[in-house]
Amino acid sequence: MTSPITILDTTLRDGEQSEGISFTVRDKLRITQLLDELGVHFIEGGWPGSNPKAIEYFQAVKKLSLKNAKIAAFSSTRRAKNKVEDDPTIQTLLSVETPVVVVFGKTWDFHVSHALKISLQENLDLIFDSVEYLKRQGREVIFDAEHFFDGYKKNQEYAIQAIQAAQSAGASILCLCDTNGGSLPSEVSKIVNIVKEKCEKITIGIHSHNDGGLAVANAIAAVEQGATHIQGTLNGFGERCGNMNLMTMIPTLVLKMGYACVSTDQLKQLTQISHHVDEIANVVHNPFSPYIGRSAFTHKAGVHVSAILKNPETYEHTSPEFTGNQQRVVVSELSGVSNLIYKAKSFGIDIENPNSPEMAMLVQRLKELEHYGYQFEEAEASFEILMLKTLKKFNSVINLERFRVLNEKSSDNHYNIEATLKAKIKNKLVHIAAEGNGPVSALDHALRQALEKEFPYLNSVQLTDYKVRVLNSKDGTSSVVRVLIQWQDNDKEWGTVGVSENIIEASWYALVDSYEYIIQKK
Repeated sequence: MTSPITILDTTLRDGEQSEGISFTVRDKLRITQLLDELGVHFIEGGWPGSNPKAIEYFQAVKKLSLKNAKIAAFSSTRRAKNKVEDDPTIQTLLSVETPVVVVFGKTWDFHVSHALKISLQENLDLIFDSVEYLKRQGREVIFDAEHFFDGYKKNQEYAIQAIQAAQSAGASILCLCDTNGGSLPSEVSKIVNIVKEKCEKITIGIHSHNDGGLAVANAIAAVEQGATHIQGTLNGFGERCGNMNLMTMIPTLVLKMGYACVSTDQLKQLTQISHHVDEIANVVHNPFSPYIGRSAFTHKAGVHVSAILKNPETYEHTSPEFTGNQQRVVVSELSGVSNLIYKAKSFGIDIENPNSPEMAMLVQRLKELEHYGYQFEEAEASFEILMLKTLKKFNSVINLERFRVLNEKSSDNHYNIEATLKAKIKNKLVHIAAEGNGPVSALDHALRQALEKEFPYLNSVQLTDYKVRVLNSKDGTSSVVRVLIQWQDNDKEWGTVGVSENIIEASWYALVDSYEYIIQKK
């Protein structure tokens, strides 16, 4: 490993500016604990002067026993009209008593003259006075050079003067910000190299935004030129197009560039933490995220699967286990025998002869079903049953004779929904009626009642998600629909699928597959 890199996470401040995201104080505290477990060095908790919630967080976070991270508060330099010791912004920053403070200042002359409307020298005084005063108060000071790259491209001399003012005042880190997110890696690389020559014996950092889709690339370019402090957010949360995504940057630093920023064990928590934070933020996890997405190490084409069975390095740039992810192979109409062998192995099914007529039949059957509308990527339980049946290794427990669903609505808006089921359960004929809050619910209740005497452990099975997709909407109400159902019990989760022109029938297929699957597993 080369020299270490320090990481500042700003999910709780910059990340919360992402559209649609708002954290409670309790959310922020939980994310703080997750970040500490991940091993980041600084956690930027917010701007104390911006809202009461930020103050409440800084009071509450003192009660946490953090092992790795220092809490940092964020603020601007003093106002031009105020002395630094009398400036409300600076005093509020000090009042939350964090060991580290992050202060941002203008480094683009355009912003100084048009936003602050002060002279260029006055702005240099704001930067120096603020950093020097905070340093005298015993704080570790990180200076965020706002709009630095745009400022440098417009007025190189002044941008350098601004960060040198912070350096001479005692800042421990100069963090160069691509605030508008429009710089290119080649520009970042060139400018960071020059800054390293102009500002010796101080840590240089990078804070990049993703407006050009290059936040991670720009951070990498900065590190290659000697930057050793990285600022970003979990899952790339942030204003507009987001901040630099630490979920991509951290494994790149460790696995590709050899930098010691988190430990091997901490890196293995990356996928779990990423999902956890999305749950807290109430956003859908991106399955295509590098390193930690569900699809990051997923293979579909038969040629690829055939190769990874011989050696995963043929189509994987790193091992998914390094970041707590896992390799997946999905089955589809693109699948060949290699996919099916891989899936059979994961299911614990022994394929005695890959060239058998049954395997050829399975490939053909899979293509026919997908042509009709089936998808098995999220319904592996249904596919396992299909495989076992085709290989003649499965005996159905549920054999339907008929079902009927009654959906009544009276004049007083009272609903009566009832399902009647007649089926053989292990060759024993049962005739059950059950009610539900909908037709699928009533059918599920009837099927459960038919099964639970024989299989009491089904009490623990819960339906966790139910999705319906219309496959050919041009046919209107006669369209084929696909029903995907997710399930769980005390031990595992699984998915099943059913397809039909009749939504109740499609649901029935998915229901039966679920119970057949878990009975077969037990």
